[in-house]
Amino acid sequence: MHKLERYVNVGTKMMRCGYTTGTCAAGAARAAAETLFAGAPVDSVIVETPAGISVELDIEQLERGDGWVRCAVRKDGGDDPDVTDGALVFATVTSSDEPGVRIDGGLGVGRVTRPGLDQPIGAAAINSTPRAMIAAQVEQAARECGYAGGADVEISIPAGVELAKRTFNPHLGIEGGLSVLGTSGIVRPMSAASLIGSLEIEMRQLAAESEKRLLLAPGNYGRDFARDALGLSVERCVQCSNYLGEALDRAVTLGFEAVLVIGHIGKLVKVAAGNMNTHSRVSDARRETLAAHAALAGASRELVAALMDAGTTDEMLDLLDDAGLVEPVMATVVERIERQLEHRTCGKPTVAAVVFSKTRGELGRTSHATELVERYPHEGGVREGGQHEGCTRKEGMRADGPDEDSPCEGGLPEGGLDEDGSHERSSREGNPSEGTSREPGPSGHGSRAPHSNMA
Repeated sequence: MHKLERYVNVGTKMMRCGYTTGTCAAGAARAAAETLFAGAPVDSVIVETPAGISVELDIEQLERGDGWVRCAVRKDGGDDPDVTDGALVFATVTSSDEPGVRIDGGLGVGRVTRPGLDQPIGAAAINSTPRAMIAAQVEQAARECGYAGGADVEISIPAGVELAKRTFNPHLGIEGGLSVLGTSGIVRPMSAASLIGSLEIEMRQLAAESEKRLLLAPGNYGRDFARDALGLSVERCVQCSNYLGEALDRAVTLGFEAVLVIGHIGKLVKVAAGNMNTHSRVSDARRETLAAHAALAGASRELVAALMDAGTTDEMLDLLDDAGLVEPVMATVVERIERQLEHRTCGKPTVAAVVFSKTRGELGRTSHATELVERYPHEGGVREGGQHEGCTRKEGMRADGPDEDSPCEGGLPEGGLDEDGSHERSSREGNPSEGTSREPGPSGHGSRAPHSNMA
């Protein structure tokens, strides 16, 4: 059996990487397509992942029929296995006279029933990057085999029906199975203790180099937003995963003078409720927090109930937008985030936060955020208030949706999503996402008024 012999240094250990369900689906589709188009069975395939890492995958349970081939790849999570580790990911490829490659989900792959996720309502929960990988593999097999027709691909994970019950998919409105995810295609291992240890080492190195300003992001969503929407240099951005509280504690002891946190609303709304470990197994309160702030802003009982039933913060923001309450709710949420951050650090260092969503861009800033954005090193020209030249409120967002293998935006078992669409596994791939700024809002606490085109 081929294993991905790629290792990363995690604290004092070398841990083996794995590959995502998206990579498995792409490999199974490639093998089924080659067998169908060339007529000879395939024992293994090599898939080039978006991370630039080639993965050799063994093919299992190959079946053939009139105009179709079905086979599977077994998921390998490496040294940080999750709920999908060892599950068989099947692809059935059927020849078609209609040009192009069409992709759908079968048994054990969930269906999207709520808005705010990578795929539209009614679609199989196969995210954009895996879809692109699957299509590319089938098209490459067709070219190499001289096949000129089209193909229909069905991805299935038979064990996914039961495995999905151990994820947050049912709460998010993904019904009937798992999600097929991944933006890099590679699962990078990282235990909680090792991640916190690595976090401290990285922060100590910055402090030893006399760096007094610290840029923190839960994961790639925040890092990308800091770079693409705010124009900040992210060369020294520290990605703290779910452990914002631990990062702030170390910022205090290491003597940093200023800390700027850039985070997705799905993470930082938990901070507003006082949760400094944002892992879904430890804390949540996203619905309760936004519902409470909406009630304070005058929301009806019906709206509060709808917020409590919503699947994602994007869905909640849509509900608030319909009621004209995004701005007042975010003003008090941001105020509460500021209070919790300052309580954790006892007011030293100066700490500030910028909150954004994947679909709406920047949602709010704490009172010192604009000052810290302007003081932090930038990559290019930046307008007053910290807005990167040429950026719109929706720039800097990933088009391919959440990572399942990020070092920070996640901690759910792979195949399930955190509410903001990211995996909550602290061991994930080079992580999720996740705007332009304006003058502090009327609350006096530095919140940012939503842009007029945010609806």
